[in-house]
Amino acid sequence: MTHRRLAAAGALLSGAVALVLAICLAIRAFPEGIPASLCLIGAVAAAWAGILRSGVRRVIGLAVAGLLVAIGILIALSADNDLIGLALAGAVALSTTMAQVAFRIHVALPDAHAPERAVLFYNPRSGGGKAERFDLPREAKARGIRSVGLNPGDDLEELVRGAVAAGADGLAMAGGDGSQAIVASVAAEHGLPYACIPAGTRNHFALDLGVDRDDVVGALDAFTHGGERLVDLAEVNGRVFVNNVSLGLYATAVQKDSEVMGPESEAADLVWTGPHGTTHHSTAAILVSNNRYRLGRPVGSGTRPRIDDGLLGITIVSEPDKHKHHPRPRRLQRPWREWSAASFEVRSQAKVGAGIDGEAVSLEPPLRFRILPGVLRVRVARAHPGASPSAIAPDGPRESAATLLRIALGKPVETGARAEPADLPDGR
Repeated sequence: MTHRRLAAAGALLSGAVALVLAICLAIRAFPEGIPASLCLIGAVAAAWAGILRSGVRRVIGLAVAGLLVAIGILIALSADNDLIGLALAGAVALSTTMAQVAFRIHVALPDAHAPERAVLFYNPRSGGGKAERFDLPREAKARGIRSVGLNPGDDLEELVRGAVAAGADGLAMAGGDGSQAIVASVAAEHGLPYACIPAGTRNHFALDLGVDRDDVVGALDAFTHGGERLVDLAEVNGRVFVNNVSLGLYATAVQKDSEVMGPESEAADLVWTGPHGTTHHSTAAILVSNNRYRLGRPVGSGTRPRIDDGLLGITIVSEPDKHKHHPRPRRLQRPWREWSAASFEVRSQAKVGAGIDGEAVSLEPPLRFRILPGVLRVRVARAHPGASPSAIAPDGPRESAATLLRIALGKPVETGARAEPADLPDGR
C-alpha cells in the first residue's frame, strides 16, 4: 500500500474515532461537552479547508483549526473529562495531518525529450525582481538554457518570434501572466514546448498548471527533467489569454487606475446571451476564463480544477431578472451564475474596458471569446505537483470522505491533468 493510501486510510480511521469520542464527550459531560465537541469537529473542517488551500487562506484555516482545538480542550478540562478531550484533540490532529498527505497532489506526467536550444525570457522587474534575486540567467545557463532579459520598451512578442526564427526549440517565460500569455501563444503557434517560470507577482497560471510557485529556480528543470501535458489557451478578438478576461464595473475600475480611460468613464452596457438562449444586459461584472474556476466552495476556491477541459468558464455577477416582481420571497441564491461553453460573445454600443490577465485594455465590440483546446505543450518539473491544487479537492465533508475512501482503496481519482496522482518523490 502506498503512502497516499495509508494516509487516506489513517485520516478516515482517526476521523471516525474523533466522531465517536465527540459523541462520548457530549453525553458524559452534558451540557458542557456539547460545545467542546462542536469546537473540535469544527477544527477538522477548518484544518481540511486550510490544508487544501495555499498562501494566506491556508494560514487562516490552520490558525482557526488550532484555536478551535485549544477552546475545545479547555472546555473539556473544565468539565473534568480531560482524558476524552485530549484523546479527541489527538484524533482531530492525526486525521487532518493524514488528510493533508493524502490530498497532496503530484501527477506523473508523460516523459518528454529535453529541448536542445531552449530560450528563457525574463522580466527583471516582475514580481519585485524575482528573476535577479534568484539569478535566473545563471541558473538557466547551468541547464543549457539561453536567457534573454527584457528592457524597457522591448517588444516581447518580437523577441520571442526572433528566437524561434533563429532555431529555438523550447520557450520559457519568467514574469507576469500577461507576459506568459505572449510566450505561450507563440509556443502554441509553432508547436514548441513551453515552461512557466513563476517569477511574477501572483503566478495564477503557474498555480493551475501545477508549478510550485515557491520554487522559481526548480521550475527551470521542466526543460531538463520534466514531463509534458497539453493544456488549453483562450482568446478574445484574436488576443490570447491564459487566465481570464474581466468586463464590467471591476474592469472599469482597473481601467481608471491605469489611466486607459478617462476618470469619468462609466461601465459600458454589455449584452450577452445565456446558456438557454436568452439575451441579457449587464454592467455589473462578467468573467470569461480559460477553463472554469472553482467558485463558492469550501476548498480550492479561486483555482481551476482542470485547464484541459476544452471549454471557457463564464461567470456573470448580476441578476438578470432583478426587475421582475416575485410575489413570494425567493430562497437565498448565489450572487453569480456560471456555465461553460466553447465560445461566448459580448456586444456593446461602445468600446469595452477589460482586464486581460490583469492588464487594462479597451476592446472594440463585439467581443468574441473562444477556447483553443489542447494547443499548448506545457513542461513541468518532475518535483512539482503537475496539476492544480483543486484537481482532486472535494466540495465538502461528505465529498472529502468519499475521496479519501477512493484513495485508500487504490481507486483512480480524476485530476486536472488527465493523469493519476503519483506517490511523492522521496524528500517531499
